[in-house]
Amino acid sequence: MRIATYIISIIALVICVFNVSKIDFQAPLENESFTAIITAIAAACAILIASLLRISKKVDRVVKTKV
Repeated sequence: MRIATYIISIIALVICVFNVSKIDFQAPLENESFTAIITAIAAACAILIASLLRISKKVDRVVKTKV
């Protein structure tokens, strides 16, 4: 499970960087820039969720070893 969360995080990071490069900072809320912003935010959320899953699994392992 840990490897899957790392792979998901790496893919989401690549998507986030790609979409940030597509944002037109002169008009960030128009046409393709808006789509790029939404997709970059979604990728950042995916990274956050994968990180939370990794942390919760780590806490679960620590609790199981102490019991």
